[in-house]
Amino acid sequence: MSSNTSSSDFQGWVAHDPSAADGNMQWGSYTPKSFTETDIEMQISHSGVCGSDIHTLRSGWGPSNYPLVVGHEIIGKVSRVGKDVKDLKVGDRVGVGAQSDCCESCKPCKMQQESNCSSNTGTYNSKYANGDKSYGGYAKAWRGPAAFAIPIPEGLPSEFAAPLMCGGVTVYNPLVTYGAGPGMRVGVVGVGGLGHFGLLFAKALNCDKVVAISRSSSKKADALELGADEFIATGEDAEWMNKNAGSLDLIISTVSGSFPLDQYLNLLDVNGTFVQLGAPEDKLPSFSPFALILRNLKIAGSLIGTRQQIRDMLELAKKTNLQAWVQVRPMEEANQVLIDFEKGLPRYRYVLTN
Repeated sequence: MSSNTSSSDFQGWVAHDPSAADGNMQWGSYTPKSFTETDIEMQISHSGVCGSDIHTLRSGWGPSNYPLVVGHEIIGKVSRVGKDVKDLKVGDRVGVGAQSDCCESCKPCKMQQESNCSSNTGTYNSKYANGDKSYGGYAKAWRGPAAFAIPIPEGLPSEFAAPLMCGGVTVYNPLVTYGAGPGMRVGVVGVGGLGHFGLLFAKALNCDKVVAISRSSSKKADALELGADEFIATGEDAEWMNKNAGSLDLIISTVSGSFPLDQYLNLLDVNGTFVQLGAPEDKLPSFSPFALILRNLKIAGSLIGTRQQIRDMLELAKKTNLQAWVQVRPMEEANQVLIDFEKGLPRYRYVLTN
């Protein structure tokens, strides 16, 4: 067991106000949650950059609790283990995603659906049951409940594993929940950080047809390389909706901006499902209920994924040699990475490394 890490040893990129989203995070010390015997500490090697980080930094989803440290796609090696932790040891490589604690007693938790826990503790900008704040992975170290630290399979590179912990499982969850696999025709709206995972996993799950949907064909070559069989550029063909009507069984929407929901629904066949993953800061557009009624369609939402889904996803990624398209950047460049992210430059995930 390693020597204890004192609270003053925790250093990371601290956000003090919404301007942090513009590349104004400050490197400094912070006080993590108090260590308990069910916790671990890890020395962070990799931390993925997620769109949620930007929304939270700028208080886009409501006022954030500053100061805060974002980052919830964290990979590292365990450096300290509480006495009550039975399944992890110092030196193990683990990952932590967007959730770091749950109540264990509400209905979702009892259903092993803890990602929908009524008292979900987010890995950052949240509070644990004892009132301590949670801090994320743009840092040197992380401290939190061992129950949410997932072992990373041997042979799965950390730079690929990091963005899987949130971005990957966010698309993996609805794909497997709604039956993606042989016989299924799947569309992925948006070829970005989440969307590129949607294409990779739909292909890895052996879906009959995988269709990438984007406004322009600028990313068509990438989409086909990622596993798409077809590409729809909605801004370049006025007849795209009619040409592709009823051609899909499942649509995964990863976009966070405005989009024509009623037109996407027209792409679904009878009993089809539209799942929204992207979390816009504005409301979704209105649509006609007849689009749902006439073809028995469903509109659903999905939030991250459970710990078991993360484990299953990591095994699938290892088995199929699934490789996220990542650009690894030094942790000290985090502020510039945020600026580059907002410019839409990542292809398709940034990963910070210590």
